[in-house]
Amino acid sequence: MIENKGDLKPLTIGEPFPEVTIHTTLGQKTIPVDYKGRWFILFSHPGDFTPVCTTEFIAFEQWKDSFHKMNTDLIGLSIDQVFSHIKWIEWIKEKTGVQITFPIIADPLGELAKMLGMIHPYKGTRTVRGVFIIDDKGIIRQMLYYPQEVGRNIAEIWRSVHALQTASLYHVATPENWPNNSFIGSNVILPPADTIDKAKKRYEQQKQGQIQCLDWWFCYKKLF
Repeated sequence: MIENKGDLKPLTIGEPFPEVTIHTTLGQKTIPVDYKGRWFILFSHPGDFTPVCTTEFIAFEQWKDSFHKMNTDLIGLSIDQVFSHIKWIEWIKEKTGVQITFPIIADPLGELAKMLGMIHPYKGTRTVRGVFIIDDKGIIRQMLYYPQEVGRNIAEIWRSVHALQTASLYHVATPENWPNNSFIGSNVILPPADTIDKAKKRYEQQKQGQIQCLDWWFCYKKLF
């Protein structure tokens, strides 16, 4: 059973992730408390011993070190019981040679899955492929949902974390497909000027070669 410190309600981007104590394949954890100072990705899968989910878990494990380099941990979830998770992990190791080392939450009553909006009424009782990216302060920064029949792109989830961390650190925004945008490349976008003085300053910065602008509201620059 999920131990929750507050009300179970749909969550939104920008709010704190609620404190919950859960049972995982690596023992009991309390999130986001146990991940204080680190980012983490909580992702759901429709069920153990399913082909698409198996390919995703293999990919998540293969990307785990790349996420760790960004101070980011992985946590899986489904409404299966913990012994099912353990047996599935054994099966993946036996059949593919990949050892799943990140924790998988057991949520047999679907309490956490319902709170996170991972069970959609028109898609049956299993969880859809939800992804929650939580920052090092326990704030929800991004939410993604995929249907049961479409596997996730783990590289895109990694890119999202990279972009979110960059935007937070440098107080900028990132363009489409950053850092490989077809128009401005790896440049980042400055927040739009919100006063006349700031707009004038943008023009001065452009003249001095500090930034590039299409207009005062659309300016960008290199990070390094």
